[in-house]
Amino acid sequence: MIDTLFQYYLERQDELVKMYNGKYIVISHAKEVKAYDDENKAYFESVRDYGAGNFLLQLCTPGKQAYTQYCYSPRIIF
Repeated sequence: MIDTLFQYYLERQDELVKMYNGKYIVISHAKEVKAYDDENKAYFESVRDYGAGNFLLQLCTPGKQAYTQYCYSPRIIF
């Protein structure tokens, strides 16, 4: 479910950024989009409205920076 919603975001990212740049957006299972200035408000209202696990909460910004995370770990190679 979340994969489908994230794919929906990726396919429409440019369009969504034009409308909601810098806001936290919530995409529900019905592809409804709501925008918030506050991440906590977005989360708690969405849990109330859709139930946990039934929506995607995404910072709407251009590029991959908002949804890409890099983790570095020291590794010893023998």
